[in-house]
Amino acid sequence: MRMMGSAFLVLSFLLFALAAKPLPRVAAGAAPEPVLDIAGKVLRTGTYYDILPVERGRGGGITFACTGHKSCPVDVMLEDYEDSDGLPLQFIPANRKKGVIRLSTDLNIKFPGPASCAATAVWKVEKYDELTSQMFISTSGVEGNPGPETVDNWFEIEKYGNDYKLVFCPTVCNDHCKVLCKDIGIYVDKEGFKRLALSDVPLKVKFKKF
Repeated sequence: MRMMGSAFLVLSFLLFALAAKPLPRVAAGAAPEPVLDIAGKVLRTGTYYDILPVERGRGGGITFACTGHKSCPVDVMLEDYEDSDGLPLQFIPANRKKGVIRLSTDLNIKFPGPASCAATAVWKVEKYDELTSQMFISTSGVEGNPGPETVDNWFEIEKYGNDYKLVFCPTVCNDHCKVLCKDIGIYVDKEGFKRLALSDVPLKVKFKKF
């Protein structure tokens, strides 16, 4: 009976440990599948792409602009006009040796040049905005150097039905810090700007080679 009791305790401990530890999204040793553009071609580093909303009526491609009568940080948003593809963007993996952009992989997302004033061209999640109760995406990030100091600069691409969505759920410091995992959606502010922000409603997107 004492041996059965010990076995039960060990089994209970193992079940608790498995329940407490999140399951990996990709099996060990298996590479996540590559992200494809609208032509069915694999997304690659060193190449520029337009990020476009899949659903009509949401606006055009992704661009940046100053909102709220401020100069910095510069906000990432959708173009007003659906016919506009926005500005091209580059995806830079945390592991720079990787030439293919894959799902569930930490990425910097970067416009081709400095956005404005002190801002860079790299996407970043800004701190909680009390006036709007939002966490907006700006271009004040830092490229590379994955770790706790740059955790707000890393994004991922995930499947969303037959299309894709952008996600903020960085894994560059899983062992050192706790991060918030959220989809990237659209917040329309009082001036009518369609600003990218962390959201419970993801923006469904597609990628077009520039």
